Amino acid sequence: MNRKWARQHLTTAIAFLLITGCARQVTDSRAVDLAQNGRMIAESQCGECHAAGSQGDSPRADAPPLRTVFSHYRADTLTEEFMTGIKVGHPDMPLFELNPQGVDSLVAYLKSIQQEPPRRDQDPTLKELTK
Repeated sequence: MNRKWARQHLTTAIAFLLITGCARQVTDSRAVDLAQNGRMIAESQCGECHAAGSQGDSPRADAPPLRTVFSHYRADTLTEEFMTGIKVGHPDMPLFELNPQGVDSLVAYLKSIQQEPPRRDQDPTLKELTK
């Protein structure tokens, strides 16, 4: 009787581990897909002015690299701005709106590339924000 009980519990535990492991892989895969879609959005919508990748300078000197954007803005604020049509940035920044999935994708990508920003005395875009 004890062996049957132990076998049932072992089978249940193994099934649980397999299911939770698969669920995590699905979640990780979804996060990767979101970030990849977000990268395409960043490159097409933002890349003309901002460095859209994990390295390189922005084409426009006063546009911060997207990899440091969360040092300028909170993620939840950007999410809301992306949903309603972005209002942050410079006066000639183009207006664009994203659907909810586009917003989730772009924010996931931005989170995936964030880096510690350069010191204020080394980044002209940060100097501009303090004036």
